[in-house]
Amino acid sequence: MNKILVVTLLFLSIAALGQSQKSTISGRIHSDDGKPLPWATVLLKDTSYGVQTDENGYYKLQHVPNGRYNIIVSYIGFGSLSKKITIKDGTQDIRIDFTLSENTENLDEIIVNGKTNETKLETKGFAVTAVKTKEASLRNIQTNELLNTTVGVKIRQNGGLGSDVRYSLNGLSGNSVRIFIDGIPISTYGNSFNLNSIPPSMIKQIEVYKGVVPGHLADDALGGAINILLHKDAKTNFNASVSYGSFNTLQASVNGLYRFKESGLTVKASLFHNYSDNDYKVSGRSVVVTGLGGVQTPITAKRFNDAYRSTGGTAQIGYTDVKWADQFFVGLTGSNDYKEVQHGAFMTITPYKDRFLESDALLASLNYQKKDLFTKGLDVNVNGLYGKRNRAVNDTVAWAYSWNGERAIDFRGDEYQYTWGSQQEGGPTLAKIKRNVASIRTGISYAINDHHKVSANHVYSGIDREDSDALRSVLENTFLGTRDLHKNIYSLTYELTAFEEKLKASLFGKHYQQKTISSDPTIESDTDGNDVIVDEVVSSNKKYNGYGFAASYEIIPNVTLLTSAEKAIRLPNETEVFGNDGDNVVANSSINPESSDNYNLGFRFGTFNIKKHDFTISTNVFTRNIKDRIGLPIETSLNVDDELIVYVNQGSGTSKGIDAQLNYTYNNNFGLNFNVSRFDLKIVNQGIEIDVPNTPFFTMNGGLRYSFKDLVQKKSRLNLFYNVYFTDEFSFLTSQGTNTVGNEFFEVPQQLSQDFGLSYAFPNNKFVMSFDIKNIFDEPIYDNLSVQKPGRAFYLKLNYAINKF
Repeated sequence: MNKILVVTLLFLSIAALGQSQKSTISGRIHSDDGKPLPWATVLLKDTSYGVQTDENGYYKLQHVPNGRYNIIVSYIGFGSLSKKITIKDGTQDIRIDFTLSENTENLDEIIVNGKTNETKLETKGFAVTAVKTKEASLRNIQTNELLNTTVGVKIRQNGGLGSDVRYSLNGLSGNSVRIFIDGIPISTYGNSFNLNSIPPSMIKQIEVYKGVVPGHLADDALGGAINILLHKDAKTNFNASVSYGSFNTLQASVNGLYRFKESGLTVKASLFHNYSDNDYKVSGRSVVVTGLGGVQTPITAKRFNDAYRSTGGTAQIGYTDVKWADQFFVGLTGSNDYKEVQHGAFMTITPYKDRFLESDALLASLNYQKKDLFTKGLDVNVNGLYGKRNRAVNDTVAWAYSWNGERAIDFRGDEYQYTWGSQQEGGPTLAKIKRNVASIRTGISYAINDHHKVSANHVYSGIDREDSDALRSVLENTFLGTRDLHKNIYSLTYELTAFEEKLKASLFGKHYQQKTISSDPTIESDTDGNDVIVDEVVSSNKKYNGYGFAASYEIIPNVTLLTSAEKAIRLPNETEVFGNDGDNVVANSSINPESSDNYNLGFRFGTFNIKKHDFTISTNVFTRNIKDRIGLPIETSLNVDDELIVYVNQGSGTSKGIDAQLNYTYNNNFGLNFNVSRFDLKIVNQGIEIDVPNTPFFTMNGGLRYSFKDLVQKKSRLNLFYNVYFTDEFSFLTSQGTNTVGNEFFEVPQQLSQDFGLSYAFPNNKFVMSFDIKNIFDEPIYDNLSVQKPGRAFYLKLNYAINKF
């Protein structure tokens, strides 16, 4: 690790010598009567530079090199304008405003606009969706909820705010899906810093890659990847929001940036706080009260030991848009959380009381970005984290409890205690896991010309873990076990653009290496009968290779064929190898990596504009050929009362399916989106091909949006939102045949959840107030058998912003 830091610092020192000068072009686009034109398209002709205006009609093109350009501006229903400019050495900031006139001729023609950054991403050949966060940031929507509306994505959450979350992409789920923050694996940050902790207002865009992951992310993502891109604009700004709602849920966030224009010195910081009692009502087969004689009475109960709190923030200082760096920051990220545990892996008839988890993390960060370093086309990106993460499990109460919150009684009516002395089997514990963590991502790319580009990326992740328990003997705590995991992933990518940018192709290779060491001191007797301390060491060092490609071809303007494939590897993570008491996971040092041959074939139609109608349609057919799939043991799925789980290699199988989505807007006032995903996921278990249990195979999501302008006040806007989520029935148990009784006990029924929300933006657009109703009809919703999610809930949110991004 020291070598890596030395090389990185040396590289940054050399980078400071770069002298490439770039400029920023900005301005405002409005109509003849002075009204701003939001989402107008601004392009530099014959280049890759292009943006859309914000809701106030402002645009900004950054990092534009010296040269002569033709700026083209267009807007639906208006004529287009162009202007020629020349950027010379010494020019830094250029302001150009445009006034567009309404075009009443040829309104029946289809207008093909220049491609936005989102469109460019979605037409590179990868099965990727770009999720915008601008509207979501004004509502009481968590980042996970926003992802759950994305085609092919299913969020599996065991309960309310702060509960365990897993992500499913086209049937591959759990740790097969990697989550990144600006390319750094989110697992480095620890439990106390997760997607529910990051408010959408801090996020610029979310990239969802399904099946095939590009080389620049360079991680062992088998089923896909979700990359969270935080705002990086070097523009002074401030944003604060607070929301309060059902179950005593409070969420607040503050983030801001200040840049000294003359020197480029930039300071930015963000804070967040989340809290919820999570005391929503639950019912079902496990929610009972046991009375005299062991008689069980079903009840509707409130969860009473499920509170969650998380607090954290980041602070960074550095330079932006200077000669030697586009961005250079050093900073600190700190967070901590507290989570009460209501039950084990599944809801059982005797819930927990006073079992809780605590986590904290403190990490130093280093970020450096520079385009056109030394020479045009040479780009460098370095992101590093190093610090400590801790987690504690507290479970010392021996009394048994019922779902009414009172102590449980036996068949004689007497209160009783567990013989093992704690809520979870295994005995009382004050276990702690201390980790030293490090992650550094380095990327370098060179555009040989407009048609050829090569890039190399490397990601290192390291965890040094030490387990202890204050309730163990002094001798046991003196000789602690250690857990070390070190992972290196390298990638090399070649990109081709040809046939007037109609053909785009990317070819990449990846090399995976992971080393794990588990050491536990034990006392043994030597040949003389004396006690000696011996380290029991279990280690592995595995290396694998993967490769893939992505290609797209624009058949006609805005109709694109997309195809991609990858031989992907997913190495078992720390929890799967070493276990984790807090998550009720048992260690499995013999678990093997899983691999998959992933294929995608799809089309993208749009974006097309007909009069004031704007629509995009996309579809993707996929298959995943999986080997050594990692998951819960299929043959023991019947035992849903288990408190502990262990991850194993289930076997080999296939996932095949299709997903599609439609996005439609009218006159920038009405919006509709709809997506559907259907697949089969089968695996060979003990020589028999079966459907993988606990997996929803058919999902649909839809949303409507309508805006009222100048309501109550001029230049104000009222937005109404409606979302619907459908999940078809699925079973937690593998098929037992047709002549069996009781299979319906393990069926998770069809689920239809609906949300409604509204937001009101005041005239200056600095202040926005929103109100949301989740699960309007209070339907019982499950992601895993018997683990119920919150019912109907109400939330109010206030958002204040100055100089929005």
